[in-house]
Amino acid sequence: MHVPDGFINAPTSAVTGVVAAGAIAVSLRGARRELDERTAPLAGLVAAFIFAVQMLNFPVAAGTSGHLLGGALAAILVGPYTGVLCVSVVLLMQGILFADGGLTALGVNITDMAIVTTVVAYALFRGLVKVLPRTRRSVTGASFVAALVSVPAAALAFTLLYWIGGTTDVSIGKVATAMIGVHVLIGIGEAAITALTVGAVIAVRPDLVYGARGLQQRLKLRVNGELVDAPGASETKPTPAPVAARSHRKVWITGLVASLLLAGFVSFYASANPDGLEKVASDKGIDEKAKEHANADSPLADYGVKDIANARVSGGLAGVIGVGVTVVAGSAVFWAVRRRRSDDASPTNTETTV
Repeated sequence: MHVPDGFINAPTSAVTGVVAAGAIAVSLRGARRELDERTAPLAGLVAAFIFAVQMLNFPVAAGTSGHLLGGALAAILVGPYTGVLCVSVVLLMQGILFADGGLTALGVNITDMAIVTTVVAYALFRGLVKVLPRTRRSVTGASFVAALVSVPAAALAFTLLYWIGGTTDVSIGKVATAMIGVHVLIGIGEAAITALTVGAVIAVRPDLVYGARGLQQRLKLRVNGELVDAPGASETKPTPAPVAARSHRKVWITGLVASLLLAGFVSFYASANPDGLEKVASDKGIDEKAKEHANADSPLADYGVKDIANARVSGGLAGVIGVGVTVVAGSAVFWAVRRRRSDDASPTNTETTV
């Protein structure tokens, strides 16, 4: 759903730029409460993972594909404020290095893909986990629903922006019907990816999932290599789940390797069909005044390395570079804004109870 230059007029783009800048400023302050020295590097990994998975377009309808937006996934894994920053870092890297998403439309894309998806998804997620049983399965299910809803919500937000500042005279009703219809289908893919990822992380390190903090389960002890109920553990009054003994570095390395494989190898097999916005824009004439990207001659434009003829090698290398740049940029941002130990001697004081 990356909006290119020329879809939205200059005044509307400028206003969304101000909105995006304000949201990022607020998120930088909010992320300080969500991040500490343990979780800041993981937030950089989440940004890199979203970049990688966004390269994997999946077919959703005749001649149309979709890809992860990532707002729901980021908000649930590392918190809503940090989630906005994660997706914003990805959009910035894509716009500057890969000519994906217009530079003058950067405010539109951040508002739509980072702010709207994160706010809608996390608000719905929090509402669901408050009424569902306090289990890991409930968190995974709430993640699915929140991600599913966040995608058509972003499509609706784009439609409203186009109604306000679209550069072509197109029936807004037709745009809304087409955008929301196809993005409901894309939302199913988004929901599946989000739920699978959240579920996988919860299975091995629930303490690292922001949306699962405060989950309660019976205390377990490892005896002769097997997990058993701790003596005196109550069926009716569960105790907080113990933090896994393994270092989070193993999770970080595993996640980075997975991101590199997805971007460097699996992306070659992604659908070549236009995504939902591109398809609607072509069918409805929204793209009549689209402009060439300012960085169209970038060495990494269109997710390929310039002067490398082999498409598999070119795309794979571009993906690996993208993951590397995103994880470094994201980690630098999150490490800079993290909560230091001197600021709060007990990082768990800010954890949210599910």
